[in-house]
Amino acid sequence: MSDTHSTYTAKALSPELQKYRRNTWNNWVNIHAESKPDRPAFRFLGQETTWAELRDHVGRFADALSRRGVGAGDRVMIMALNCTEFVEAVLGANEIGAIAVPVNFRLTPAELAYLVGDCTPKAIVTDSLLAPLVPAIEAAGGDTGFHVVIGGETGTEGQETWEDLQNEGGEPHPPIDVEEDSVSLIMYTSGTTGRPKGAMLTHMNMVAQSLTCIRVFRVFHDEGVSICAVPMFHIAALGSMAPSLQVGALTVINPLQEFNPGQVLDTLEAEKITAVFLVPVQWQAVCAEQQSNPRSLVLENISWGAAPATDTVLRAMAETFPDARNSAVFGQTEMAPVTCSLDGDEALRKIGSVGRVIPTIQARVVDPLGEDVAPGEVGEIVYRGPTMMAGYWNKPEETEKAFADGWFHSGDLVRVDDEGFVYVVDRVKDMIISGGENIYCAEVENAIAGHERIREVAVIGKQDEKWGEVPVAVIAMADEGPDLTIDELREYLAEKLASYKRPKELVFVDALPRNASGKVTKHTLRADVAV
Repeated sequence: MSDTHSTYTAKALSPELQKYRRNTWNNWVNIHAESKPDRPAFRFLGQETTWAELRDHVGRFADALSRRGVGAGDRVMIMALNCTEFVEAVLGANEIGAIAVPVNFRLTPAELAYLVGDCTPKAIVTDSLLAPLVPAIEAAGGDTGFHVVIGGETGTEGQETWEDLQNEGGEPHPPIDVEEDSVSLIMYTSGTTGRPKGAMLTHMNMVAQSLTCIRVFRVFHDEGVSICAVPMFHIAALGSMAPSLQVGALTVINPLQEFNPGQVLDTLEAEKITAVFLVPVQWQAVCAEQQSNPRSLVLENISWGAAPATDTVLRAMAETFPDARNSAVFGQTEMAPVTCSLDGDEALRKIGSVGRVIPTIQARVVDPLGEDVAPGEVGEIVYRGPTMMAGYWNKPEETEKAFADGWFHSGDLVRVDDEGFVYVVDRVKDMIISGGENIYCAEVENAIAGHERIREVAVIGKQDEKWGEVPVAVIAMADEGPDLTIDELREYLAEKLASYKRPKELVFVDALPRNASGKVTKHTLRADVAV
């Protein structure tokens, strides 16, 4: 390479100029603030924030963080209900190279203290409703750093308000070149099998995620209106916002409250929403409400993910919204999150599938020894590609285990048909081995879910002296009639499942325990029903 050529490499650029070369969501905001400053970026409870205002708010928060000693690589924890300031806090932290850490406010103070101890934030951002959790976290042993309250009152001891930080003035932060491969987010896994782990997602991970969504949902212009109706501390929320931030489209933020399908449909109608993502248990309720009390909607894209969907739910979505593209997206936090997608044209033909692996990543299906399984056989799906996390925060052994043999091990057991469509049969940790036979809980749950009297079901394993393990069905009934008997259920399943796969016991509950992502927490279920 000649000296003349090397003069023109990126390293020769000034830090300020280099900053604007970066493909990050902060720079997407900067571009839209210049090209369409008065167009709305977000709308929350009727209050619009334009692209110019968004850039201004993000910059002011970044300045305030910088003046308080927060810099590149430091963590800023965000524990708040859905609101525009949540996004501004994520972007403000990223503006100075800090790492945003959205966390599930529904955890107990002791659980939150564990997360605080793991990521050691220099600052924590809450809203006024959740601000009382901070002293409880600190009492449980967590050092939360300085505390910023959205909507809080000025002068509250130990707290600074978001509004004061926005208006305090002072030195702006210097231009910072935030490289695409630096960590943007630490997203804690939902902990369905144990302690949460912090998946480190880079700016490039989110760029790749955005491009995936643009392709899957056909986001070819900025005229669409999407809605964020899931908690913002979940990767499904931030991941689904990424394409709107990149193309400059409007996102309506739905306030977090007890899920009400009628309220959601009213919002979809009033806001003229064209794209919405919900988890399957929410779609089930929304479809039922829309069928009984139809709204006039302009939906173009409906999608689901974050938890498995039964055939019953997928059919209901297709029947209730026949004019919308019904796209399944599947993945996990560690992959930012989408790894597979099922195009709407294939949804009915391939009911039960999560689609094909997206073309920007590689995937294999392997046995416990890491060898590829034959097509149609069950194995663990493993991935690598640009959406793959940088590792687990502060957990090198867990990271090494997750990336065994140079692939990210998902923990999902799947089979792939001769057309390349992926079918999830279970989680590795949930598979039941009964008398030497593998029983995949998802398969049994899918068969049971078709029963008209059953609202929801989860299958877990119970130790058995003769068989090693046997399946137990935990059921929430859909009506107030007498509970099903085990014989009635086994008779219903007689033509659907082999005898050894049919549950040996029934346990009845009012509702299945779920985390904020809509996933059934089977470790909680096992403890509650003492199996």
